[in-house]
Amino acid sequence: MDERRAPEPTERPVVMTIAGSDSGGGAGIQADLKTIEATGGFGVSAVTAVTAQNTTGVESTHVVPTEEVGAQIEAVRSDFDVRALKTGMLATAPIVERVTAAVADLDVPSVVDPVMVAATGDRLLSEDAESAYEALIAESSLVTPNADEAAVLTGVDPEDEASATRAGQRLREMGANAALLTGGHVPGRTVRDVLVTADGAETIAGARIDTDATHGSGCALSAAIATRLARGEPTTEAVSAGVAFVRRAIERHHDVGRGPGAVNHLVDRRDAPRAATDADGGRHER
Repeated sequence: MDERRAPEPTERPVVMTIAGSDSGGGAGIQADLKTIEATGGFGVSAVTAVTAQNTTGVESTHVVPTEEVGAQIEAVRSDFDVRALKTGMLATAPIVERVTAAVADLDVPSVVDPVMVAATGDRLLSEDAESAYEALIAESSLVTPNADEAAVLTGVDPEDEASATRAGQRLREMGANAALLTGGHVPGRTVRDVLVTADGAETIAGARIDTDATHGSGCALSAAIATRLARGEPTTEAVSAGVAFVRRAIERHHDVGRGPGAVNHLVDRRDAPRAATDADGGRHER
């Protein structure tokens, strides 16, 4: 009896990430691809820079030549039906400009995560590239800066909901369809992410999770949102689901490395370890 089975292909929307590589595996291209696959997409990529990085910091960076970044983008485009894309570390002004042209030409939902500084404080973007971001933001469906990045891009320090809304409005004035001002870097017991769209501002609030293991959280957020946009979800729903996903990924983070650890991009897998409570009130992973 022939027990061979016919293949059963799975159709998933293709999501492209254009970002730097993190040798520590918690952020950058590695985080994006894990998140895209975990949230229902098929991840493809163009690497902009190679970083020698771990949970404690960035030791060195090697920027990929702009023409090679472009070659990766074209190789993907020539074969795959890209339904959405996200950007991360772009490193230099020429790469930002090359990516801006690709985003405009692809004409699919695009999420711009303006990565400028790593969570460890290491700079990931040359100063002359900051001004080049304005054109990329103008082509974006959604831009997702943290408080520090928003201050650089808009001149507004988003210390509360009102100022975050002003910063989001300025990003929309620059051309972005929508802006998500993430609140993880703003001190306080409550984290407030402010989404600004043509319909106004909406705040997603949640209690701050008591951990420093947030390495890769911004990458995971933008990748999760891009994947949901590729699946046809409206921006508001995609953002809400992305924020919830990242909260779960931080709550059940990976205890790896000598630093604080990294977020758990596969948190929703059925075989992911879950926290359990001992009789004495302690918590452990089972």
